[in-house]
Amino acid sequence: METQSTSHEQLVLLFVVFFFTFSSTWCFIEVESHPLPENHAAFFIFGDSFLDAGNNNYINTTTLDQANFWPYGQTHFRYPTGRFSDGRLVSDFIAEFAKLPLIPPFLQPGFHQYHNGVNFASAGAGALSETFHGSVIELKAQIKYFKEVETWLKRKLWKAEGGLILSKAVYLFSIGTNDYMSLFLTKSPFLKSHSISEYVELVIGNLTTSIKQVYDSGGRKFGFMNLPPMGCSPGLRVAGGDADGRCLEEFGAYANEHNQRLVKLLQDLEKQLKGFKYSLYDFSSSLRQRMENPLKYGLKEGREACCGTGRFRGVFSCGGRRRVKEFEACRNPNEYVFWDSYHLTESLHKELAREMWSGSFNSHSSLKDLFQTT
Repeated sequence: METQSTSHEQLVLLFVVFFFTFSSTWCFIEVESHPLPENHAAFFIFGDSFLDAGNNNYINTTTLDQANFWPYGQTHFRYPTGRFSDGRLVSDFIAEFAKLPLIPPFLQPGFHQYHNGVNFASAGAGALSETFHGSVIELKAQIKYFKEVETWLKRKLWKAEGGLILSKAVYLFSIGTNDYMSLFLTKSPFLKSHSISEYVELVIGNLTTSIKQVYDSGGRKFGFMNLPPMGCSPGLRVAGGDADGRCLEEFGAYANEHNQRLVKLLQDLEKQLKGFKYSLYDFSSSLRQRMENPLKYGLKEGREACCGTGRFRGVFSCGGRRRVKEFEACRNPNEYVFWDSYHLTESLHKELAREMWSGSFNSHSSLKDLFQTT
């Protein structure tokens, strides 16, 4: 009996040694089997409908803040993805230029691999929590999701390797349009109880807090887009009620103030935060030039949308899933600046992305420089 017991103990010991040896080897292989290139730079995206790759498909909201129906997505994907365009967005092209795959939305079911980055943007979102509250993923919530990704990276990988991904990554922000648009679309007393300067200060203040939170997590390279000439979209040209369809100038006053404050903010952060690098794209000037001189840029139409109804196709009805069901769509979106009443065509997104990447219409730096800087 003693001999049998000894043999049994030896067998158990041998199994335990084998198990831990195999487990250690397996864990080592898991971590080392996906080494990241030395110059790898992930891409994290924050913002609104201009950058939303489909997050709003997975939240409880209205079709005003969704684009997961035809003919959205018709040009490239051949099906609606949730992007507010006929195809890809500026962030999709930037990822391509950086030799990254399409960056998926954070809320996409089954997606839990963040080595290349993730998209947190939400159509309708603003820097202020009060902006379309309850229907969108506000900037504060987007940062909260980012913190979850930070935790995942540092837990799943070695902490140092996760931190390295965050420090080498590029963080793109496009936010603010909805904070000002909500002033014209809602009756919230909060939104209308401040002067232009006071209100812009609130928006810039929340953006500043978010940038610093990303910086505290290790982020050092940031890309920004200033606000476009919002009052000149087909939807707001119609809303203004002007007989000539001129831009809604009251809207422009907020955008101009915001863009001036954004320049000052980034200059200050560069001085205050060690290692802070940024690129600021003049979205406003670039888009305005294309709206006013479409032929110069190989386009045919700078004021009318491709998809919608009414004057300038400015009624936000593209797809027939919103309040107004009637809509029509142009034959060739590539000839247009605007896809629907407020959003751009894939061809425009590609041109803007090229400018952001190369540095034309940029101040301070290009996105290419950010991605390639260690």
